Amino acid sequence: MEELLELKELLLKGDIKGSLALVEELEEMSKDDKINNISSYSIILLLHLIKQQAEKRTTRSWEVSIRNSVREIQRKNKRRKAGGYYLTIEELRSALEEAYPQAIDRASLEVEEGRYEAEELEKLVNKEEIIDRALAAILPSE
Repeated sequence: MEELLELKELLLKGDIKGSLALVEELEEMSKDDKINNISSYSIILLLHLIKQQAEKRTTRSWEVSIRNSVREIQRKNKRRKAGGYYLTIEELRSALEEAYPQAIDRASLEVEEGRYEAEELEKLVNKEEIIDRALAAILPSE
């Protein structure tokens, strides 16, 4: 909120350069917030995709969790008024790759009742395939 008050002051002073710098900072803060939200849902999405691949099965609960995570990522990434998306496909892939280690850690506690350490589990699943599946689910179908 204080950034908006500062922006107002800069505009009232006629400091366009300072105003634009602050607007860029606000945009970056907003994007960071979007990335953090998307990352949280990405961990949940990847966790269940890892479990599906490792256990070669699925459950209704996992399917619902996957769908909900995909919906939330899509919702958080969509620009409401301006249209379009906050994150590009490349940025979404990067967010998924950054979330993957946490998803593996969490999945190691759940796959076959915690039978595998994270490093062991990582060797049992195909990271690229899982990330590709996650990205395909997130991207809007044309």
